[in-house]
Amino acid sequence: MQQLLAALDASWKVLLVGLLLGAGLPSIYALGIRALAWGAGGEAEVHAPGVMLPAHKLGRPIAYVLFGIVILAVLLGIGYIVAHGLGMTITFNGIIPVFTPK
Repeated sequence: MQQLLAALDASWKVLLVGLLLGAGLPSIYALGIRALAWGAGGEAEVHAPGVMLPAHKLGRPIAYVLFGIVILAVLLGIGYIVAHGLGMTITFNGIIPVFTPK
């Protein structure tokens, strides 16, 4: 029974990470593209024919924040792979990740 509970505990963690990275990052990227269209207005946004929508000033900054989140997640993943390839681990001593020997 203990092994079954341990397997279920690990399974939901793998599922959660898979959903966040497998569907979450592309969703955040898609929201960034949508925010760029919202910021551009006009023909960039989906609307009824003949309607011209105004550009929104917050669209572009929101898109840049969302793209930044995606880029940071990708860089953190690459850093994790490189650190383990060099026999190190990543620690967060503050806000900046640091490579430390195992």
